[in-house]
Amino acid sequence: MSGCIALLGGSFDPVHNGHVALGRRFVELLGATELRVIPTVPWQKAALVASPAQRADMAELAFTGLPCRVVIDRQEIERGKATYTVETLRALRAALGDDVALCFLMGADQLQRLDTWHAWRDLFSLAHLCVAARPGFALDGPDIPPEVANEFAARLCAPQQLCLQPAGRTCVAPDLAVDVSSTRIRAALQGGHEADSPIPRVVLDYIEQHHLYKK
Repeated sequence: MSGCIALLGGSFDPVHNGHVALGRRFVELLGATELRVIPTVPWQKAALVASPAQRADMAELAFTGLPCRVVIDRQEIERGKATYTVETLRALRAALGDDVALCFLMGADQLQRLDTWHAWRDLFSLAHLCVAARPGFALDGPDIPPEVANEFAARLCAPQQLCLQPAGRTCVAPDLAVDVSSTRIRAALQGGHEADSPIPRVVLDYIEQHHLYKK
């Protein structure tokens, strides 16, 4: 086996402390040697505010200092069009090889919608899926589609086991309750409440310098 890479995709519009906490916690749990941060061009979201380059810049600032190698992967924004996650994982697998363990990180809200993702079952052949739980989360709860819950539960194992094989397993981090909304953050910034925004100081400085999220 040739390493373990954690993958964190997101619009990062803007990046916030919840993103950083999720990446840091899974790096620790998995023993990952690299965190690959992927600014996305999501097909399921409305138009974004910051430009692709600005979102990548903010992500680079926010994730500096983590206890592993951090790579800002610009493949999706360089394509210049909305991209399915399965396409990005296929590209990463082709570039990084068949032996490396790829661990795709997501929040519980994303797992609830996983059955709407393009070719979602193919994700398991390309990477492990790691979910950050929140209070009240349960795989057999009413918010998780049954076909998703069954697929996820059948592959469930301890986080430390994921780096022993390239793909196909799942794990849950039950102690990472992050409830931060980029939408609410943008509203706070527009209202001049920067101090109330859970954003790294260095990212707030960038936002102010570039006059982002203002009315």
